Formats: sequence, structure tokens, C-alpha cells
Amino acid sequence: MTTMTDAAVRSGSVRALWAGNPQSVVQRGLIAARSSSWVVVLSGFFEPVFYLASMGIGLGAIIGDVQTSSGVEISYAAFIAPALLAVSAMNGAIYDSTWNVFFKLNYGKLYEGMLATSLGPLDVALGEILYALLRGLLYATGFMIIMQLLGLNLAWTAILAIPAVLLIAFGFASLGMAVTSYMKTFQHMDWINFVLLPMFLFSATLYPISIYPDWVQSIIMAFPLWHGVELVRGLTTGILSPDMLWHVLYYLVMIAVGLVFTTKRLRALFLD
Repeated sequence: MTTMTDAAVRSGSVRALWAGNPQSVVQRGLIAARSSSWVVVLSGFFEPVFYLASMGIGLGAIIGDVQTSSGVEISYAAFIAPALLAVSAMNGAIYDSTWNVFFKLNYGKLYEGMLATSLGPLDVALGEILYALLRGLLYATGFMIIMQLLGLNLAWTAILAIPAVLLIAFGFASLGMAVTSYMKTFQHMDWINFVLLPMFLFSATLYPISIYPDWVQSIIMAFPLWHGVELVRGLTTGILSPDMLWHVLYYLVMIAVGLVFTTKRLRALFLD
């Protein structure tokens, strides 16, 4: 229960939201992860690897070269590998910022206890998102190593795909936690997979966006994953363009919106 002193301190608009200690939430998550199943963690990493092996190498031998959105022809494996890298980061971030957050929020009651301390809702939100980023970074680094071994990183700019992937993971974790904070039952969580599956299939991950009619392309370009795929693909292939800045801006807005809604929601649930 929040003490009178805490309540007085929280009356200030900034102090009520932020105590400057999100690392304590990250530390708590790392300690709890020691007892979790590493099979679940590893499964999120190997899923895109299996896709790359079966489709990039197997199907790629039949397809041959494909054309990127910039008109450059590359091998099919080099085309889908950066897309699967973005998907890998998305999966890692979404898992931690949705299912884990849902349990902590509605069953574990962990956030209620955290916010009874000096932590503010922004500390909790940012801490959980940073913890989700660690999984995204783990997946991305491992997958980048596999891409390098297979010769699928076609330019030195591929090293910049790591911070780009972190940006993608940050965006999905931020928005994922915001959406999860409004969900009350496990049935509601099924909507997350309902949204992620078409994004994975249609965000120019497995084939160029140019095969679709113009009106379908417009819808796909609104998907956050499409922006991530195009950003990472441009970096790993060395095909750079000013449009990549728009992809970065998209994720910066996504992060800001997610943090604002998550912070407001946690404050409304536990402090107001």
C-alpha cells in the first residue's frame, strides 16, 4: 500500500511518473528468468532460422534472384534473411511485452507491488520494455552471426542492422505493452497472434511488395513490420536511400505512443 509520504511525493506531475530507476525492473526480470524454461526462449530464435533454411536455401535454389524495392537483384536467401531478422526481433520483443506483462498485470499483481514503492509507472513501463529489448538483441545477434556465416550480409552497413533491430524491438515492445495493459482475459491475447501473422506474411518478408496491387501495397506500408523489414534489408544489402529515415521516424513515433499510453494506463490502474 502506498504510504502518505509516497502519496505526497507522487503529487508532483513528474515525480508521480518517474523515479529514474527502470534498471531495478530489468534486474528483477533477469533474476526471474533464471527459473524459466530456456526452451521457450530458444524456440523464438530458431523459428526464423528454420524459415531461412527451408525457404531461403531450399526454395531459393528454385526461385533464383529476386528484385528489391530499389530495383536491385539479389539472391532469394539474401532477400528474406534481413526480413526474418526483423521478424526475430519483433517476436522476442512481443513475447516479453505481451504475454509476460499480461500475467504480471492480471495474475501476478507485480506492478501493483512495484508502484507501491518509489517506482513510478514510467519506470515500470520502460524497465519492462528494456527487458524485452534484451531478448530482441539476443535473437538478432545470433541470427546476424548465421547470416554472416552464410554470406548473406552483402555490405559493411550490415553491422548497423543491430541498432536498427533494437529500434524495431523497442517499437514493438512499447506498443505491445500498451495494448496488453488494456486486455483482461487470455482470449483477448489471441488478437495479438491474429495481427502478427498477417504482418509476417504480407510485409514483404517472403516476396517483394511489388507483386501486390497498388491499393494492397498502401495497406502493407502502414504495417510497422514492413518499415522494419525495409530498414534492415537496406542495411544488410547496402542499398541505402533517404526513405530509410522515414522508417526510423515511424518507429520513434511508435515508441513514444506506446510509452505514453502504457504510463497513463498503469497510473490509472494503480495510482489514481
